[in-house]
Amino acid sequence: MIVISDTSPLCYLLLIDLIDLLPELYNRVIIPETIRDELAASKSPLIVQAWIAQPPKWLEIRAVTTATNLFVDELDSGERDAISLAEELQADLILLDDQAARNIASKRGLAIVGVLGILVKAGQQQKIDFPSAIARLKQTSFRASASLIQALLDQFAQT
Repeated sequence: MIVISDTSPLCYLLLIDLIDLLPELYNRVIIPETIRDELAASKSPLIVQAWIAQPPKWLEIRAVTTATNLFVDELDSGERDAISLAEELQADLILLDDQAARNIASKRGLAIVGVLGILVKAGQQQKIDFPSAIARLKQTSFRASASLIQALLDQFAQT
């Protein structure tokens, strides 16, 4: 399975100490060099900078060979490169949280999952306690509608 990631899913999973879900769920994840640079930037949390300074074996960093200038006004360079790399490698899945990027990736026929989808899948497979993962995620700057979060929590309360 070919999985490409944007910056935010990696950051949030690192911040809530669940980054190891990615190799458990997807075996390996590929990021474009642009994403590596965003993760290493001085504005990134220190835990993120330290992690990308010594990336795990399951994370592959690749150059984008078919970079696109499409969507320059709508997406940042990391999102554009992640979408370009996903198309270039015919990825099975792209990890994206940003709504504009998700909309564009969807229109381009890419399968998408974000942090919440990763946590739901891990919760369904009983790899994590979903409510406690959501509680930790709420302590970060992650934003999603309260109704969406509650609907997901309700799913796990019924199981």
